[in-house]
Amino acid sequence: MEVTHPATQERAVSGHLSLEAKEQIRQATDIVDLVGHYLQIQRKGRGYVALCPWHDDTRPSLQINPERQSWKCWVCDVGGDVFSFVMKIEGVEFREALEMLAERAGIELAPRRRTAAPTGDGAAAQPGQPEPLDKPTLLRAMAWAEAQYHRCLLDAPEAEPARRYLSERGITDESIAKFRLGFAPDRANWILEQAEGSAARAKVLEAIGILAVRDDGTRYDRFRGRVLFSIHDAQGRPVGLGGRVLPELGTTSPAKYVNSPETPLFAKSHLLYGLDLAKDAIRRGRTALVMEGYTDCIMAHQHGFEDAVAVLGTALGPAHVRILRRYADRVVLVLDGDEAGQRRANEVLELFIAQQVDLRILTLPSGADPCDYLREHGADAFRALVENESVDALEHAIRSATRGVDLAGDVHGASQALEKILSIVAKAPAGEGETKFREAKVLARLARDFGVPEADVRRRLGQLRRRSAPVYRGPAEPAAAEEETPIRLEALAAASPWECHVVELVLAHPALLPAAREAFSLEDFALAPCRRIYEACCRLADEGDEPGLDRLLLEYDEPAMKSLLVSMSESSRVNELTHPEALLEELIARHRRRQTDRQLPAQLAALKAQGLDESQKTDLIEKMMAQLRARHGISEPTDG
Repeated sequence: MEVTHPATQERAVSGHLSLEAKEQIRQATDIVDLVGHYLQIQRKGRGYVALCPWHDDTRPSLQINPERQSWKCWVCDVGGDVFSFVMKIEGVEFREALEMLAERAGIELAPRRRTAAPTGDGAAAQPGQPEPLDKPTLLRAMAWAEAQYHRCLLDAPEAEPARRYLSERGITDESIAKFRLGFAPDRANWILEQAEGSAARAKVLEAIGILAVRDDGTRYDRFRGRVLFSIHDAQGRPVGLGGRVLPELGTTSPAKYVNSPETPLFAKSHLLYGLDLAKDAIRRGRTALVMEGYTDCIMAHQHGFEDAVAVLGTALGPAHVRILRRYADRVVLVLDGDEAGQRRANEVLELFIAQQVDLRILTLPSGADPCDYLREHGADAFRALVENESVDALEHAIRSATRGVDLAGDVHGASQALEKILSIVAKAPAGEGETKFREAKVLARLARDFGVPEADVRRRLGQLRRRSAPVYRGPAEPAAAEEETPIRLEALAAASPWECHVVELVLAHPALLPAAREAFSLEDFALAPCRRIYEACCRLADEGDEPGLDRLLLEYDEPAMKSLLVSMSESSRVNELTHPEALLEELIARHRRRQTDRQLPAQLAALKAQGLDESQKTDLIEKMMAQLRARHGISEPTDG
């Protein structure tokens, strides 16, 4: 019973090209070297182990298998290959992981269709062949623009006011180079002049937000007359700019800071300034310091706080927290000591309730900002504040709501403060699991601090939630790769043990595939993950490839499928068998018995129904008897 499988034209045209790239990169990347770049690994037997960064690991739970080129944490029940490891630890999609590994291995991927980018090499699209502004094109353009502005800051005479401003702020030459700071001269066409006036390049610069367009259609440099802070994504690629005006230049713009507009590269609610430089330190210490300004972040790094990042002119939001959760268990939000900093209580309490992270708040004294505080008091004083003065988000909200209120004597004021805090908590959705536990702890603490029965606090929260729909909805945007729903092998095995056994046998012993295909069709598999793997095994065999783990891992970009493949390939249920063919024979026999059990009721109904002649009835009875003998292991009767 040969299994059949569709081969779509799309896969034939584009899938194999992608497969070639994946295979080349996989062969050039050693899983041990890759994991060792991120984690401290140690030899254990024939493999390696490391402390898993995705749970509170006290003994090395992350296993690295150099023979299979795979990794697995059995506590988290996640695993896969080099691609899924980068996807999970960097929090990126498959294509970005592919590009990162290609760059690491020195492999140049085939370029996508693109138009001319201002790279300075004179490259341009052929006339009459307009091409899309794809992401690689935009990234090259942004890298080019960053280089022009950075070089201008370092060398141009007209950048002297910018160099003087940075020096006065205490920013060193090392930080200027490290953070790729730049300067845009106070000339509308300066960046266009560097691009040699090319219309195609101007179009690309407009697409990445460098150029703005007036009502009359003319383009001008959006950041003219400003010191520029280059904003990178987590992989270190420039994707946007933040510009601070220099008052002495007399720029007409009233805005002190201007950020890049939303572009295909730049979304300020999903980016953190300095994350590319800080992520390794954050991962090591499991703590992230979040500042509210570019210079605050730079000054923190200068003073040894390499785990510092900054938001981009916006409040810390749920997307930021989800990004930081990839690297940190604790987030310390450093707020200015001014009135604006004090008003953050509502926002951060909502985050504290809905996000599974230890979110703490440090409010600096005397209206200071982190940059000035570090310059005046030094690293030790700032470190003492972080360690001793930061409070959790609930405590911060309570202090904000009860400032000037006598909780013991001012009944009205205390009631208003409690109502205010509960209104904030009500905006966060009622969750399950850890979120529900965190909310319960919050309510118990509020009841204790305000001297109110916990049942009354809980009742009031329910009333506030029913009164209006939640304003805060948590992760509303598409889920990231790391939040993909896992496929648990235990759940699959409980739902259909035989399907998992068959797939596990084929993965561990590919020589059994022909016998399995004689007995099991693709339609026999009810579990989609098992059916997908079985179909891939059969297709690869037809194409002349052995369906081994390394080859099958290239078939799927989803981390969940990669993790399932590793779990199945390492299953002790089949790998420790002395005679795996005996298990397959037993599985085939059980499958035939199930088929017989399903067919017999219909056959009996046919016998009872009208319309069959005696010959047809005899044939049907003989067929049923043969099925029953096969079901019970009875051989066919012989003549004589």
